[in-house]
Order: sequence, then structure tokens, then C-alpha cells
Amino acid sequence: MRNHENRRRYYPPIEPNRTFRLPVEGGHELYVEECGRNDGLPVIALHGGPGGGATTFMRRFFDPQRYRIILFDQRGCGRSTPHASLDNNTTWDLVKDIETIREALNIEKWAVFGGSWGSTLSLAYAQAHPDRAIALILRGIFLNTQAELDWFYKDGASRIFPEQWNRLVSRLSADEQSDVLQSYYARLMQDDVSARREDAVAWADWESALISFANPEPSAASDPVRSDAISRIETHYFVNKAWFERDDQLIEDMHKIRHIPGYIAQGRYDVITPPYAAWRLTQAWQGNARLELIPDAGHSAGEPGTIDALVRFTDEVARKFG
Repeated sequence: MRNHENRRRYYPPIEPNRTFRLPVEGGHELYVEECGRNDGLPVIALHGGPGGGATTFMRRFFDPQRYRIILFDQRGCGRSTPHASLDNNTTWDLVKDIETIREALNIEKWAVFGGSWGSTLSLAYAQAHPDRAIALILRGIFLNTQAELDWFYKDGASRIFPEQWNRLVSRLSADEQSDVLQSYYARLMQDDVSARREDAVAWADWESALISFANPEPSAASDPVRSDAISRIETHYFVNKAWFERDDQLIEDMHKIRHIPGYIAQGRYDVITPPYAAWRLTQAWQGNARLELIPDAGHSAGEPGTIDALVRFTDEVARKFG
């Protein structure tokens, strides 16, 4: 374990240089922002969820004197519109959106940064456009396999946090409890926002309760507006297997991006996306990825050891490619 006093902190808060709204195919409009140096090393930062929305602290993993930092809210969440919409909202729509942003900003290549679902989307994007990513900086690896979904929504995390699990499933009938993911999906698909609100908050609170290892942090997960987006979009993506053709597609297609350097920070005690996926991904990268297992961290990007690893990674990428 690195000495706590020597751990790197976030970079100081910065404001966007500019924000804009970008219309994309399928009736969506994306919120996009740029921070840091206009002539810096471009990096696209992909938030989690799916449906979580970008947060201001995501800017702070990057040295604003070295990076041109691009953040956006993915379809249906955050400041993008229409809110909580599932129409034309798939993994491959998001991959197209990332390319649309790159082209709109006249960027040839960039670093790709993502945590949790953001790691899934980072890998999917890079495998679809391997000529556009110069490095991948990832956290809390999620490969969207059935085994990972079963761990978190059927049998796994529920055995470590039985009281929180009970809060989630106690809303369901005995028949519904046989498939929690499918049952919540059915409830959250109703059009009446007020009728689905309590289920949306319960869904989001399950994840929020498990995110931090040592010091549970304040979370916006119980906010009904954010919860509506994250619960609907997550269940929509997970029931549809993220529109991957194969269950283990991201691992099977690693041959497409093994030449791209990878940097992976993974909490040892992450119960949302356990370390096995990060280990598998590193093995599939065949020597061109560095995995750091943070011994005192869970899933949150805001835990000290994870911040330290990610800031060291972004600094290294800036030195190598900036």
C-alpha cells in the first residue's frame, strides 16, 4: 500500500471553458463541456451508470495545464435531453455519439477515460474505433457479462449486504423476486413518472449503499430525478445485454486493441464490479496494460487510493503522449 501522506489528490476545481448542446441521431441532444488547455492532450471522460451523468469531480483527475478535457452526459441522463428516454438509446448509439463529439471538436485521436459502466463503454468504443484511442485509463472494470449481472442482481453482493438487498427485494412479490432485474425493468418501463418514482429510488439506493469501501460518501442516488434516469437506463441496458453480440464480447475482441496501452485501477473490495473482471481484462491485454489493485478501496472513484492511482495514470499518459 502506498503511504497515505504520499497519495496524490485531485487537481484543483476548474470551470468549463465552454459548454454546448449537440443534437445527435434519434432525437437526442447531448450536453458537452470542455475544460483545461485548448491545445492540450485531448481526453474523453465517460461516466458510469449507464445513466449516471457526468460530475464536476471527473474533471479533477486531469492536469488542466496538460489536458483538453471533454465530458458529456450520455443519452437520457444528466443535462442531456430528453431525460430518462430509452428511445434510440443503446451502447452502439453511445459509441456513435463519442465519434460525433470527436468530429465536432476536430480531434484526430484522444485518450479515453472511464469507470464502471464508463469502462465498458470505453472498451466498446476503442474496439469499434481502434485508430482513435491513444490510451485507455479505466476504473472498476465492468464487462457486462451475465455472471457480473447475476453477482449484483441475483446472488453474490446480496450475501455481503443482506439488509440493503432486503430493502431492494422487499418491494417485489414472491414471484417477482425470482428475477429481480427483469421485475424492476417491468416496473420502471411504465410511462407515469410518479408511479415509478419509489421503485427508481430503491433501485438506485441499492448501488449507492455499496459504492464505498471504508467511508460511505454522500450520494445523489436518492434524488428522484437522477434515480429515474439511472434506474430506467440501467435496467434497459442490462436486460438487453448492452446489445453485445456475445456474452464475453469485450474480452474476445481484445485482439483489436492490445496495441493501445491500458491503465486499470481496481478496488480490491469492490462488491459492485469485483476484481475478477479487471484481472481477466489485464490477462487478455497480454502485457500492454497495468493493473493496480487498490488494497483499501471499493467501487467509488472518490476513495484516496483510487484517486492516487488514476491521477498517476493520467499524469503518465500526459508525459508520454502530450
